[in-house]
Amino acid sequence: MKEYIDTGKKDTRSGFGAGLTELGNRNPKVVALTADLKGSLKMDQFAAEHPERFFEVGIAEANMVGMAAGMAIAGYIPFIGTFANFASARVMDQVRQAVCYSKTNVKIAASHAGITLGEDGATHQTLEDIGIMRMLPEMVVINPCDYNQTKAATIAAAAWEGPVYLRFGRPGVPNFTPADQPFEIGKAIKLNDGADVSIFATGHLVWEAIQAARQLEEQGMTVDLIDIATIKPLDKEAVIASARKTGRVVVAEEHLVAGGLGELIAGVLATACPTPMRLVAIDDQFGQSGKPAELMAAYGLDASHIVQAALSLR
Repeated sequence: MKEYIDTGKKDTRSGFGAGLTELGNRNPKVVALTADLKGSLKMDQFAAEHPERFFEVGIAEANMVGMAAGMAIAGYIPFIGTFANFASARVMDQVRQAVCYSKTNVKIAASHAGITLGEDGATHQTLEDIGIMRMLPEMVVINPCDYNQTKAATIAAAAWEGPVYLRFGRPGVPNFTPADQPFEIGKAIKLNDGADVSIFATGHLVWEAIQAARQLEEQGMTVDLIDIATIKPLDKEAVIASARKTGRVVVAEEHLVAGGLGELIAGVLATACPTPMRLVAIDDQFGQSGKPAELMAAYGLDASHIVQAALSLR
């Protein structure tokens, strides 16, 4: 098993903030908007260095989407920042009409996604946003795994012509990807070569999948481990090639089964390469209040449950 070292826990939203600031310094066309969540989205430095390109719109997320679409039509590259539940369900109509249908170059920075939001509970823990966003034509959906990858993905999103949904979490998570690794939208990232089971993971579950792969290797199963940072467009070639090689698939994500990465991969493999599968995800329920690590264990979203899923395919 290839070795990955945690260089220190950092939250992925801080990677977005660092990437946004770097973009602001590089490109005068980059602008940023937030709905009263500048601190939570780590947009403070951009706002301090480029106050003329930062817009605080207040708690008016739908209006923020419309403003960003107008700025994009005028030639700017707007990043809008808010919580994932507000960035998906609350503004669905505006995103559908003003961003996706109109093909405007708007980047949606959606933070505090998943159950790792923790104590704020079910009303703020969005578990359906990937499904909402990936069903929209034109929308790119990115779910990075750590600080470094999030920073690189933010920079890549600015270079992409069209709508992008960037998904971040709240808590600090292990930072293990190389700081200089470029991010290519639409390409899966191979983390380990193996022959016995394929594990496709996204977001916070990538580190858990790495730990699971180590444990499985000790039990005699080698893991073909793939980080799916771009959920849409999915790297179908990488998915099919891995499934054909191992004949067993586990998909791990901090999202509902419905609309998630697992369903997407199952759809691809159903026609191209039918493969026995297990999905490590949340099945048709809301979240609840608790510490992030406790919730991940309670909902079966940790390394031990990934191991169990893989072993059940033997």
